[in-house]
Amino acid sequence: MGCCDTPGLMPVSEAITTLLDNTTPLTETEVVSLVNAQNRITAEDIRSPLNVPPFANSAMDGYALRTSDLGESHTLTLAGKSFAGVPFEGEWPTGSCIRIMTGAEVPEGADAVIMQEQTTVEGDQITFTASAEPQQNIRPIGDDVKAGDVVIPKGTLLTPREVPMLATLGIADVTVIRRPKVAFFSTGDELRQVGETLGKGEIYDSNRYTIRAMLEKMHCEAIDLGVIPDCPNQLREAFLKAATEADVIVTSGGVSVGEADYTKDILDQEGEVGFWKIAIKPGKPFAFGKVKNALFCGLPGNPVSVLVTLHVLVQPLLAKLAGHTQWQPSITLKAKAETRFKKAPGRADYQRAIYRTDENGDLLVSTTGNQGSGAFSSLSLANCFAVLEQSRGHVEVGETVTIEPFNAVLN
Repeated sequence: MGCCDTPGLMPVSEAITTLLDNTTPLTETEVVSLVNAQNRITAEDIRSPLNVPPFANSAMDGYALRTSDLGESHTLTLAGKSFAGVPFEGEWPTGSCIRIMTGAEVPEGADAVIMQEQTTVEGDQITFTASAEPQQNIRPIGDDVKAGDVVIPKGTLLTPREVPMLATLGIADVTVIRRPKVAFFSTGDELRQVGETLGKGEIYDSNRYTIRAMLEKMHCEAIDLGVIPDCPNQLREAFLKAATEADVIVTSGGVSVGEADYTKDILDQEGEVGFWKIAIKPGKPFAFGKVKNALFCGLPGNPVSVLVTLHVLVQPLLAKLAGHTQWQPSITLKAKAETRFKKAPGRADYQRAIYRTDENGDLLVSTTGNQGSGAFSSLSLANCFAVLEQSRGHVEVGETVTIEPFNAVLN
């Protein structure tokens, strides 16, 4: 342990490393049509079956010519036209030019295109007011992509940036890795479904809504097993059902000190699970291991703790499981604190915050208020985490803070 580590608490980086070391990417694949390929992970390198463009074409509206024809005269006779999809065909006499549109095929023998703004036109006589360099305004065959090039590597998430590329190449079907299946449930006698009437000491279960929303943003197949009461038999049944249906089991609640005894007994019998105390706030209690053949991630019960641990710890695990080799953690930036951030040394603190730029383009960050692990309202106002280092104490106005703008999973 380093000098800033707290005895008994696992540093966040060590926890992530352990999670990843115990995760094996899925290998099962399926073929999907391009229209259904959005948000899927490529199972193999995708190579271009053709050159793009497949023919030399004009980058401008203008006139295609042979530069040798200009000679002493800057006036050429119009011999025909080339439009996109309707190329020029026929004899092209010496001393003439071809009217050409952007994207149209350049006639064989042409070595330059002069834009129309650099000409004067009198009938079929075209006078050029600028000289031309060889290959000027001509996009050659394979200028963008050459046949055989790897255009999208294996392990890439297909987004609106990649899907049009595949369409450009005429690729109709894509081999992708199947989506991870994640079964999840909440535990606790005090939990009630949204829409039910609350009794004394009862609360609504918001955690499953958090988990489902984030799993779907992570492109997983989410399997909701509901709320499981604090009953060993029902809990055992839920774990076994989840293990037969999913690659990963995610639970909320039941992993804090004093809560985990029967959970631990069941998991010890049905799998191999460790209960961790991680140097993260919110979200210190965390469980990880296997139930049968399914990975298990046990999250704390407090609503903000669920979101933070799912975002920081489980997200990279699911990315590796999905075969998303191009996945990267959220970017971090430096910002100046506009408000005071309260913190005690000992745990890395993911505080809810709002960042903005001032009139000079500098980044500023302020707290959203109540940082309690049950205070979801401060999270709904935030657009970033202020990530306060494990060894750090209070942050005063004007100090530099590391911020992590919310990524696509939280936006």
